[in-house]
Amino acid sequence: MKSLFTETGLRWLWLTIICLVADQVSKQLVVSNMDLYQSINILPFFNFTYMQNPGAAFSFLADQGGWQRWFFTAIAAIASIVFIVWLAKTPKQQSMLSVAFALMLSGAVGNLIDRVLFGYVIDFLDFYGFGYHFPAFNIADSMIFIGAALMIFDSFKNGEPDNKATKINS
Repeated sequence: MKSLFTETGLRWLWLTIICLVADQVSKQLVVSNMDLYQSINILPFFNFTYMQNPGAAFSFLADQGGWQRWFFTAIAAIASIVFIVWLAKTPKQQSMLSVAFALMLSGAVGNLIDRVLFGYVIDFLDFYGFGYHFPAFNIADSMIFIGAALMIFDSFKNGEPDNKATKINS
């Protein structure tokens, strides 16, 4: 059992926990200190704006009758299980891929907690500029995005670190 946590991507679960705690604490700070739709200007292109999103990314399906809560809850739960399985099957040498899965797991669980407890996801990071206003999001969404970007980047590496290690040891 110990080797499962030392020889696989599961050794990155600490990163999942840190990101999950940061996500949940930040959301509760927003809820505790702001009114719904209140906006606090931080920078000329960035506000904290308290939003409740019953839909998915970009408020997809937000205006439905409530069924989407359980639909997106199920998707997040299944995704979380898949990320855990992938972490357990990823060799420890594939650090970037493991980090990607750990970040995406933290995001999926962070938004899953919101959906189960509240029926919506708490969003508050609000960027805008050049005539465009990006939909508000949260730390969990950011972790999913960063994890997906790392996974895509890793797919283009074609195992370069493993090849370098093999060449050095040859």
